[in-house]
Amino acid sequence: MNEKRIMNENGEETFTIDLFRIIQALWKKIWLIALAGLIAAGGAFTWSAFVIKPQYSATAMMYVNNSTFSVGKTNFSISSSDIVAAQSLVKTYIVILKNRTTLNQVIEKTGVKYSYEQLANMITAASVNNTEVFHITVTCEDAQEAATLANCIAEVLPVRVAEIIDGSSMRLVDKAVIKNRKVSPNITKNTALGFIVGAFLAAAVVIILELLDDVIHNDDYLTQTFDLPILARIPDLFEKQSNKYGYYYQNSRKTSKNAAEKKGKENSNGQET
Repeated sequence: MNEKRIMNENGEETFTIDLFRIIQALWKKIWLIALAGLIAAGGAFTWSAFVIKPQYSATAMMYVNNSTFSVGKTNFSISSSDIVAAQSLVKTYIVILKNRTTLNQVIEKTGVKYSYEQLANMITAASVNNTEVFHITVTCEDAQEAATLANCIAEVLPVRVAEIIDGSSMRLVDKAVIKNRKVSPNITKNTALGFIVGAFLAAAVVIILELLDDVIHNDDYLTQTFDLPILARIPDLFEKQSNKYGYYYQNSRKTSKNAAEKKGKENSNGQET
């Protein structure tokens, strides 16, 4: 048991947990915790290396031209120093980018077999360092396909933006190139995470079992927990450490000794004859 009962000022009984004994329990089971971590790490490595399909990404960069444009009857003027307005314009272009009509044009032009929703989930776009330049990144299972989709979006998006926002324009800063280096899964990270999770779960199980253990293992628990004196102790009659109490232990020793003496006498008599 790892709880200690204490009476507070109001006479109510409270329980405290012995952290030192919890640490002792964890140290005794450190091999089990390490084993669980290694098993979980092996599972995470196998899953990441052989089950999860690798993902590749390609990125194209676009520049938002600062000029006067109008949406309906409202005119907007963006200067090169108005960063906040440029960010708002980039956000507007990103919304148009992920529009169903825009992505359907990309699907039709590239001939890929993705739905609008699937393609939308493969695309990320954001401003680069809070500037008027933003990147369009496509992530999929094929590196060449990712570059093709990103470059197609860079061609379709300026036309779509010009159709919706009068006087606006976009320019290509950098085309997407094929990158054969996979971006996911990260095998090293997943393996390390698997080890941590496995070891943590094993440690949690050890702690829970230790807290639920209501067996009194020694007399020190009674004196430390309830502050009660020990009036008597029942020894283990079969334990060697209790030989001064152990009738059965002493009797077994005498029997073994007598058997050894008898055998020795028989051997000596046989040699004499």
